[in-house]
Amino acid sequence: MSFKTSLKIGQVLTNDELMKEFSVANSGGMRRSLKNNVLVIISDHTKGLYDDKYYGNELHYTGMGMKGDQELYKQQNKTLAESNSNGIEVHLFEVFKAKEYIYRGIVKLCKEPYQEKQLDEDNNERKVWMFPLIILDSEEMIDSDVYNVYYQDKIKKIRKLSKDNLEQIVREKNNVKTSYRTIKTTTYIRDPYIVEYAKLRADGFCQLCGEKAPFYTKNNKPYLEAHHLKWLSKGGTDTIDNVVALCANCHRKMHELNNKDDIKKLKMVLDEYNKIRDY
Repeated sequence: MSFKTSLKIGQVLTNDELMKEFSVANSGGMRRSLKNNVLVIISDHTKGLYDDKYYGNELHYTGMGMKGDQELYKQQNKTLAESNSNGIEVHLFEVFKAKEYIYRGIVKLCKEPYQEKQLDEDNNERKVWMFPLIILDSEEMIDSDVYNVYYQDKIKKIRKLSKDNLEQIVREKNNVKTSYRTIKTTTYIRDPYIVEYAKLRADGFCQLCGEKAPFYTKNNKPYLEAHHLKWLSKGGTDTIDNVVALCANCHRKMHELNNKDDIKKLKMVLDEYNKIRDY
């Protein structure tokens, strides 16, 4: 009888729960269970060593081996390479946050494995094996909030690299095909009346830096951007007492830094308007 899991697509497990469900080892990116005849593969995006890529619902998964050139017919690389004929079922997990394993379901090898160059754990160039896998449940999408947290964390790690290491990495990526995948986002519908009134109220000047709008639009309107002082994603309201008009630079600054002094200044601006008019 083939192995049946009770997991649902998108379900988040701890490492202990993953081990118990599939009867696999407690570490490694490729874990085989002889008992259940399954191979669990983990695409861990929090670790910079392996460069897995998505092309839609197709995952190009980096093989096993942390140092030196990888071998195709060795250990679990061999298991995965022969998975369409050896009867083993391959289950995929993704990690965007340490210790949280997101179940993506069953995957199958859809093309022949191929080699590409990556850096090993000592930052030496080596050849790795890439396994093109099709995700059978192609409707499953990654949540944008989950992805953004991972992306910002990766940026922080990249900034710690030396210039030489960074140059070596980007040289290898120069001719690499651009990866892509579907991201699930929540869109907040901003009231256009509120947006336009906030810009009109600012009278052509950024309400943070005080500078004149950097240019005029085709409709001869000063270009400013509406900003919710308390973000809608954090429970803020789409009302005129929560919206200011900023130049593009200050708008980006608020989203990057959200500096307490800047928030205080903008609150004072809104308070002044509230004294003049009753909204």
